[in-house]
Amino acid sequence: MLELRIAGCDFGQPVLGEVFATIARGDRICLLGPSGIGKTTLLNAIAGLDKSVPDEAVIGREKLRVGYLFQEHRLLPWRTLDANLRLVGANTDEAERLLGQVGLSGYGHYLPDQLSLGMARRAALARCLAVKPDLLLLDEPFASLDPVMAGELKALIAGILDSRPEMAMICVTHDGGDAEILANRLWYLDGKPARLQWDDSVGEPGLVDVLLGRLRGLDLTGS
Repeated sequence: MLELRIAGCDFGQPVLGEVFATIARGDRICLLGPSGIGKTTLLNAIAGLDKSVPDEAVIGREKLRVGYLFQEHRLLPWRTLDANLRLVGANTDEAERLLGQVGLSGYGHYLPDQLSLGMARRAALARCLAVKPDLLLLDEPFASLDPVMAGELKALIAGILDSRPEMAMICVTHDGGDAEILANRLWYLDGKPARLQWDDSVGEPGLVDVLLGRLRGLDLTGS
């Protein structure tokens, strides 16, 4: 579905090193690594938002529909939720159905600023789904949410992925528990410049934190 041949990404100093990987339909990838290592940079490169990365470094993207849930919801504040979804191609019935799918039935006439952070993030997820994505990119979707709201959103995303088994996902997170719930594959980004130090299927339940403990304990400076 998608092949990464990223030779590197440099913003005055190296951020990403070589990143070679393939993403298949149905892959549910959690991308972990230290803060500031370049996880969002890699996600932006995959999405085509980083123009320093040539198009040929991400093979197959032009054939895919990509939905991107940013850390900020990025809903247009002067438009209702229904209007935000219709802007990306949903008709009124589809917008109502998608809002219902994320637990916001009846909120179509609300403006984004009338919602809590958790509700706004769910509305942004509905907007992602409105493009009928082949690949769903999630950049720390549970950040700044209280444990209850984070758990609800996590369960919601897991259910959506189960209902769309052909859709691939890459989720940036700091929590190995997210990988236990959402992922069938784990990426670990580290080093200077950053490279994928781990790319493999998620093992038995409970082993993700053990693996992450080992990876976080490695000295990968200059790797």
